[in-house]
Amino acid sequence: MKVTTELDRADLKILRALQRDGRLSTVALAENVGLSPTATTERVKRLTREGYIKGYHAHLDPGMLDRALLVFVEVTLDKTTPDVFARFAQTARSSPEILECHLVAGGFDYLIKTRVKDMEAYRVLLTQTILTFPGIKESRSYAVMEEVKAEAHLPI
Repeated sequence: MKVTTELDRADLKILRALQRDGRLSTVALAENVGLSPTATTERVKRLTREGYIKGYHAHLDPGMLDRALLVFVEVTLDKTTPDVFARFAQTARSSPEILECHLVAGGFDYLIKTRVKDMEAYRVLLTQTILTFPGIKESRSYAVMEEVKAEAHLPI
């Protein structure tokens, strides 16, 4: 069982600062939040241990890596039974082309987010990968024309 403590003002400052720049040195982070480097290090260790901090990542430019086209895919399954959900989810987790996959409430079952080079690359991904997932009844694709806001930071 994971034990979590209530976050205080210093914890929230640490989380905000690390969201902005996960490469901050301990000294810079300590100065930012008004604590000693030792106290800051211990808090970061606790926040990580308790699961508030999941990891550190570089924010990459999709266009520079031939992944400029963002596509969302609605997927409806032929049956909504636990075994169909489990098989679909396992297949999605093992597909590196899929950036996100969410089981949703509403008019369809899953929402998939993917990035590809262009529409031709998406057609190949759809027909040769996504539509081969177990249990799919139908899908609808939405190619993004403009990313108005793409923020990964949580408002804390």
